[in-house]
Amino acid sequence: MELGHREKLRVARESAVLVACLLPQNRSDPHDPLGELRALADTAGATVSDELIQNRQKPDAVTFIGKGKVSELAAMVKDQNADVVIFDNDLSPSQIGNVEKQVECKVLDRSELILDIFAARARTHEAKLQVELAQLEYTYPRLRAMWSHLERIVGGTPVGIGTRGPGEQQLEVDRRIVQRKKSELKRQIAHIYSHKRRQVEARNRDFFTVGLVGYTNAGKSTLFNTLTEPTGGGGAYADDKLFATLSTRTRRWEMGGGEGVMLSDTVGFVRDLPHHLVASFKATLEEAVHSDLLLIVLDVSHQRAAQQLDTVLVTLDDIGATDQQRLVALNKVDLLEHNGELLLMQRQVPDSIPISARRGTGIGDLADRVREAMRGQMRRLRLEVDLAAGRQIQFIESSTEVIDRRYDQGIATFTVRIGNRQLDRLKAIGDGLRVLQEDS
Repeated sequence: MELGHREKLRVARESAVLVACLLPQNRSDPHDPLGELRALADTAGATVSDELIQNRQKPDAVTFIGKGKVSELAAMVKDQNADVVIFDNDLSPSQIGNVEKQVECKVLDRSELILDIFAARARTHEAKLQVELAQLEYTYPRLRAMWSHLERIVGGTPVGIGTRGPGEQQLEVDRRIVQRKKSELKRQIAHIYSHKRRQVEARNRDFFTVGLVGYTNAGKSTLFNTLTEPTGGGGAYADDKLFATLSTRTRRWEMGGGEGVMLSDTVGFVRDLPHHLVASFKATLEEAVHSDLLLIVLDVSHQRAAQQLDTVLVTLDDIGATDQQRLVALNKVDLLEHNGELLLMQRQVPDSIPISARRGTGIGDLADRVREAMRGQMRRLRLEVDLAAGRQIQFIESSTEVIDRRYDQGIATFTVRIGNRQLDRLKAIGDGLRVLQEDS
């Protein structure tokens, strides 16, 4: 395969052969090992023409799948006239190059395919910066095997990787350019991250925040729209594709009785999500890391629902979202053929809530559970507040059950039923509050 072919990594409208090398630590579906890769390839726009699966105790150092399987793969590619081979594994640059030489077409690994999807789906400036950084983080150690596009650096003179530019090898010029670009992208993303962190911290002071998290295509954006549309439309893009959402969107979810929370839709997770992609999207995932409550949306109709939940929990730990309350919503119950599947999952995930975001089933129960989490353990208290502390008085009137109120000499005294977490939020608003006593 010519090196120049690797300049075009997009797989849209290309014929693809999928390959899975199943190792002992493999976490794919034993009944359909290539199911998720097939869905990823479809999301990227490729047409799957054939598939190859191999079991190994450890990867082959040269080609990952071994000499015999590479020959079988080459014959498959030739027979199907395929444009690209996509592995459900992460390969080293040399392994990719060795396989490409024998199959004579472009070879992508799992991380590269996911990066391609993210690049195609990125719409906001922030998402585009994060995707570009993740691509450079992935590409940098692979420069020698992948890049031959820098002819323009030496005025259009034909050059290849390893040839000399003016005074130094072209590869070193290439590496220096990438390093400078990475530094600039990190600077821009750090600025966005700092701004977003301040936004999130300010929002958390004023509101109870809920972060929607879950496996990609679990129905998070559909649920987001269902919960926020009464206030004017959630507006989150929802599609039956992996990684339909790459940017965080936050709206108020009105739960009735003057109570509401700020709800954030976040990027979906997937098993073996490239670590550099998670790192690059830290600003986007900031909403989840600092939410008061994580609402984990699980597609209960998926045959690998339990494994998807495990992936979500591991990813949350990886990004540092470990201190919040967690609530699991078992979504897409309307797609279940038998109620026994739901009962089994409810036993596996105690206190989970069955819902259908598309049909609105169970949304009332979900709101009740979120309201309980927002309030905390309820107590009857007498509170004294300076009349000048308008925000605290507004919070008491709108977010607590006021039993009695009295005003005297610039001070308002309330008897209220209030949750522990509500009291903490009330105290954080300002200094005009005094807790007098807990009534019997």
